[in-house]
Amino acid sequence: MYQALYRKYRPQTFDDVVGQLAVTQTLKTQLQSGRLSHAYLFTGSRGTGKTSSAKILAKAVNCENPQDGNPCNCCPSCRAIDSGSCMDVLEIDAASNNGVDNVRDLRDDAVYTPSQVKMRVYIIDEVHMLSISAFNALLKIIEEPPEHLLFILATTELHKVPATILSRCQRFSFRRISQEDIAARLQYVAYQENIELDDSAARVLARLADGGMRDGLSLLDQCASATTGDLTAEKVYACLGIAGIQDCGKLMACIADKNAGEALTLLNRYYAEGKDMGALLDELACLTRDFMVMQTAPREAISLLSGVASDEEVRSLAGRFTSAELTRMLELIQKTAAGFIRSASRRLDAELCIVSLCQPELQMDAQSLNVRISRLEEQIKTGNITVNAIPAQMSPTPTEQKEEAPKPQPVAADVAVAEGEELEINVWSELCAQLRSELSPPEVGFFPASLNGPVKGILRGDTLVLMCTNSFAKAVVDKREVLELAARKATAMFGRPIRVIAADKDTVNVRNDQMEQLLQFGRDHSDIINIKKD
Repeated sequence: MYQALYRKYRPQTFDDVVGQLAVTQTLKTQLQSGRLSHAYLFTGSRGTGKTSSAKILAKAVNCENPQDGNPCNCCPSCRAIDSGSCMDVLEIDAASNNGVDNVRDLRDDAVYTPSQVKMRVYIIDEVHMLSISAFNALLKIIEEPPEHLLFILATTELHKVPATILSRCQRFSFRRISQEDIAARLQYVAYQENIELDDSAARVLARLADGGMRDGLSLLDQCASATTGDLTAEKVYACLGIAGIQDCGKLMACIADKNAGEALTLLNRYYAEGKDMGALLDELACLTRDFMVMQTAPREAISLLSGVASDEEVRSLAGRFTSAELTRMLELIQKTAAGFIRSASRRLDAELCIVSLCQPELQMDAQSLNVRISRLEEQIKTGNITVNAIPAQMSPTPTEQKEEAPKPQPVAADVAVAEGEELEINVWSELCAQLRSELSPPEVGFFPASLNGPVKGILRGDTLVLMCTNSFAKAVVDKREVLELAARKATAMFGRPIRVIAADKDTVNVRNDQMEQLLQFGRDHSDIINIKKD
């Protein structure tokens, strides 16, 4: 039967444990000197060797032929512990045995002397899952255990362990394993398994392992079983459904160029190829972080980079962003990725994030304004100032201004509707998308993604009329916070101050009828008016 790589290559001695020299050396010294504690607490992130070290320690204290603090793995005691047949060395999962009754049974059995080995060892994994009552029941025996008893506790969440337990244990912190150590171990395992692992693929797997050796071996196992031939970085990207170095670099270049159209095209291609949107945003966040490191500490940056992109690509792209831009980008990417948990459409959220990254002018918050100001300051400093041309439909040409006298701007909803033009489909859709990102129910429901909504946008001059299909829609939309938000968004889109009002067809008809009555009254009484003038 096939055995997973992380189980097959589990460390058997302290020397086999990767990246935890401070912990393993201390434990070996205690074993050689005979100054062992009665209780140990191993803490650290997942896959860093806590449980493996606990099992090695259990073998070492019972080994008949120890070798420099390491177990021999050949004597009957070591073989019995490895096979799980030793009844005196018990591994308990606190996640499923977290009640006070479980701890009481453990406490009652612990007083008996071991039958097969020298010391009875209890390895309690995920000890933070024990209940308060269970911790209290465990407290007394951990404080004053029999001479033949050894407790080894392991946890990934140290803050959940009571202080009364912490003070009675020797604590060892297992740090995250470096990418270099993980990559070297993966190369060793690949050699043993006859897997042709490319150096670039090993670095990618080491980065994705996030400091955990078990995660790295599991990813190697998954990729090696899904591909044939040499395992390259490209095959790793394809197998795990992530974008990769070149794709992330292309997308980040589009963001630097403020090319939202090309960025959305790339994102759509990645989505069609089955790339995971969460993994893509994670890579963008890592790349943005590398840019910040490159700008903040250029001399030390090479050793601090995450490895998402090559060093040359990081250098070339980092200079195209300001510090304010990178800070805003990182916060926006992390906020979008965090919202994936409750999102109904990850693709839509990712698209909105990419558009906002490419066009910070769409947002009117203080951070987005700071980004625009910082970019302008950078352009002034370098002398490379670029001015975006205003579209013709937004501003008349000088010739048109001379030939056509300015008309007075309308202020009433009926005049705006009578002489205005309905917004283009893409402009109205973009405005609605921005409004939906900040509005809450019930107002957000009146600006749907579809074009057949209860509200239409009609622009005349500097006045935008939110034309509602009925009086109910107008009552919901005609609120100060909605109108002010729409005015801010429209002002940013059109590049000039825009006033926003709400109206419905009934209101327009009533005002038109009143205006027609006034005009008719003037026609009927024109003779009286002329007499008064004379």
